[in-house]
Amino acid sequence: MLAVWVEQLLGFASGALTAIREDERYPTLMAWARSEGPALVGGDLALAQALAPELWSQTPLARLDFACEALARPGRNEPCWCDSGRKTKQCCGAVTLPGHVPSHLMWMLSLRDWKGDTLKAALASGRAPAQALLEAGLIAAESGQRGRAQQILESLFENADWSRLPEQAEPAFEILVDLYQERGFHRKREALLDEVLDRGPLFLRGVALERLCLLHLDNDDLDSARAAFVRAQQALPDSPTLAYIEAMLLLHEGHEEEAAERSRFWFRRLSRQGDLEPEQLQFLADLAENPGATLAEQLLNAEEDLAEPLVSLQALLEALPTAPRLDIRTEDGALAYHRSAREDTLFAAFQAVFQAQVEGEAPMGFDSDPWLQAGEWLPALCAHPEWLDAPAVVQSLALALTSRFGSLPWMAPSLFEPLADRLERWLDQARHVGEATLGWEVADNAVLLRTGLALVVGMERGARQRSRELAETLLTLDDEDSLGLRELVLDQLLREGRDREALVLSERAVERPDEEASLLGMLMGRVLALFRLGRHDEAAEVLAQARRHNPHALAMLCADNPRPANPGANGTASPGSRAEAWQYRTLMRDQWRVTPGALGWLDEQLS
Repeated sequence: MLAVWVEQLLGFASGALTAIREDERYPTLMAWARSEGPALVGGDLALAQALAPELWSQTPLARLDFACEALARPGRNEPCWCDSGRKTKQCCGAVTLPGHVPSHLMWMLSLRDWKGDTLKAALASGRAPAQALLEAGLIAAESGQRGRAQQILESLFENADWSRLPEQAEPAFEILVDLYQERGFHRKREALLDEVLDRGPLFLRGVALERLCLLHLDNDDLDSARAAFVRAQQALPDSPTLAYIEAMLLLHEGHEEEAAERSRFWFRRLSRQGDLEPEQLQFLADLAENPGATLAEQLLNAEEDLAEPLVSLQALLEALPTAPRLDIRTEDGALAYHRSAREDTLFAAFQAVFQAQVEGEAPMGFDSDPWLQAGEWLPALCAHPEWLDAPAVVQSLALALTSRFGSLPWMAPSLFEPLADRLERWLDQARHVGEATLGWEVADNAVLLRTGLALVVGMERGARQRSRELAETLLTLDDEDSLGLRELVLDQLLREGRDREALVLSERAVERPDEEASLLGMLMGRVLALFRLGRHDEAAEVLAQARRHNPHALAMLCADNPRPANPGANGTASPGSRAEAWQYRTLMRDQWRVTPGALGWLDEQLS
């Protein structure tokens, strides 16, 4: 019966709202209620007449600046408010409504229907009930009306009375954060998170901290992500989401065993509470058994239309046969890879569905987003595994996967390492041809080098040693470091505690600084290696050189919560800029933090 009443109520209220909007006059509504209303409530005229005044009293009227013209509820012996001419006790007062009528219903329906300036003015009036904003915003989001959803949900959280915000606001908050992310409103997203963290209710502060942690992980800012996680743990110590976030954080930091251990801890702790849904409990159990594989599976399942072809791609890469030999020869003292006719044919077939073109002069990137066509090229590739015999196809696939999954360490084993196996076979072949270098400008060498760069980046978080070893192989073949891999290798050596090797590698930054495009990273890496080796005076000398190169770096590295600095439109930070200093901080501050006394020593140098 309740479901029937809800359906009848929504239908009647929608019809009543249409009648009201004709002239926003009560008699118009009552005329409609008597003529058309009964058909919407099972033919019950008395119910239609009794329900209409209830709805009128809560309907926002544009002519009153969106205030409601509430009717005074009449006494039993007073004339009924439906204008029937009878006493209330003999008319609507004798009618019992079949169920509850939410006090925000007509506001919610109005927000659902209004458009343009009317919607904008209604929201600006500040009269909309929070529950109406919440429900209307969720309805708009579910129906794909992103702009409307953002507009309505912004009104929910702007100048909100946080003490009265319903707990159902949590999904609305997450939707609004997602909308800001999808639509590129990054400043609005950060402002909303800050507002909730400063003034929001506890249940929202925990969610905001969780989202902030994920945001920092997406930006590779592990230090800030760790700080946000600790705050989230304090705010919501029993949230199942914390298990998921901590596993991601530890995997990003390269602590696979600790990720598994902590996942088992969360499973034991939360399963004892007995208030988790079976799906949540199973996820925690899977996470405890294999954090990386569980996160990878969850990510693929979240890809909606691409979930099945991505799983098929994983299976294809796992069973990939040995790569065929390439035409690599020595020409004029240099190694030269030449594409064969068969490879060109395979690549042409792949490119017909892939469509995006690799930018020839750039180390990484396409002229368009390949994932817009992924529903076509992923299944086609899985149906034609022989396409991966062509290095140009491997290049496109590696670049595409890196652009979408490269920052996620748990994707490395299933997506990037099989392609690395293939590339390494080709690079081994090149090394056996001769001692010459594999220059970027020679023949089709750029295909192999660009593929290597994509895989080094793709494995950097999830397979650090493999990533470094591949980068070192590429450096032996490309001594000019066309790909800018030297800094990446330096960072990985420092993360592995191989400080003496890092010191040797960084000497080039001091000896030939003009050749180092990423001078700040090389100099600061050398400083860290020297400090760890106890050679503090030498470290101070190199630090002075780094400060001359970038006067912002030291302060940015020492500060607990510095203001972020984004690179330019092309994503590249200019040498000596705050953006360059910020990039170094996000990549390497965790290594300074875990080195005993390092940040304190830097702070002394700053003062």
